[in-house]
Amino acid sequence: MKNILLAGGLAMVGTLLGTRVLIGYLVRKGYGQFIRDDGPTAHHTKRGTPTMGGLVILVSVVLSYFIAHLVTWTPVTISALLVLYLFVGHGVLGFMDDWAKITKQRSLGLTGRAKLVGQGFLAVSFGLAALYFPNERGIRPASTAISFLRDISWLNLPMVLAVVWMVLLIAGASNAVNLTDGLDGLASGAATMVFSAYALLNIWQFNQWCGAQATSGPRCYEVRDPYDLAVVAMALAGACFGFLWWNASPAKIFLGDTGSLSLGAALAGLAILSRTEFLLVILGALFVMETVSVMMQVTYFKATGGKRIFKMTPIHHHFELLGWAEVTVVIRFWIICGLAVATGLGLFYAEWVVGQ
Repeated sequence: MKNILLAGGLAMVGTLLGTRVLIGYLVRKGYGQFIRDDGPTAHHTKRGTPTMGGLVILVSVVLSYFIAHLVTWTPVTISALLVLYLFVGHGVLGFMDDWAKITKQRSLGLTGRAKLVGQGFLAVSFGLAALYFPNERGIRPASTAISFLRDISWLNLPMVLAVVWMVLLIAGASNAVNLTDGLDGLASGAATMVFSAYALLNIWQFNQWCGAQATSGPRCYEVRDPYDLAVVAMALAGACFGFLWWNASPAKIFLGDTGSLSLGAALAGLAILSRTEFLLVILGALFVMETVSVMMQVTYFKATGGKRIFKMTPIHHHFELLGWAEVTVVIRFWIICGLAVATGLGLFYAEWVVGQ
């Protein structure tokens, strides 16, 4: 547990202190967020608020992970490195997008095609690498089977389709968190809860790991590096929690695409490598709800020639336009996220209990 607690604590302190430094630097440079004109009018007061706060989360998570291993003299694992690769890679892509928005002073950064190419490359390379590097028991970081609470054996895919499935999951999760990042503290608070859930889930998988002689019963978990995945998950949770100090309403800094794309990709990476891909839909139900609202709006708008289901999407803006205060929307959406996380963890534990 030392690595897990140390990584989480260091990451939290890193974002608590580091974000303040970054805010000062960005303010001096005048690197502020450009607010879209078609959004809620109340958001126009946020114009110029520093963005790219995800940079501090990136640095804090990576440094805390490696420092925790150096202090405890434990080796890093390929599973953790793959999640960090996905996390940092999407952070770099998001930074390029944020930088384009700042320098061009408009709400659109990279083109949609450029984003898709970047996300596609990162996801494909992750997927291919995750299907190699078996441990001494022949278990690879990822499997070709689709998973819910563990791998579903009869949903075993050919390698090419397995990689395609991972690409879809990674793209969906990264864009879902990106869509959710529209109100002060909403995405970072929700991400804190979901990453904390994955830390608990991975700890449980390690305690019931098939690689340990004492727990290699019929319901053990065939996951390559569950303990180190818990270290990464706790570092991510700690970093988001520390960042929330500065990102809560009224936000002194925004995540930006640097933070939202990278956090979403990390969620997908943890789900894939812990064999809980469809469980992420439940744990991250808030992110799913935000994404589905946009899909429904766009589909209905095109099908009806301009009619709308919601006043504005993502759905958090709909409630703002109904007259809810921003902080009210955020807190109530956090409650939804908390209930979803509790439900997901309950299902995960119940599946193990019932199978005994």
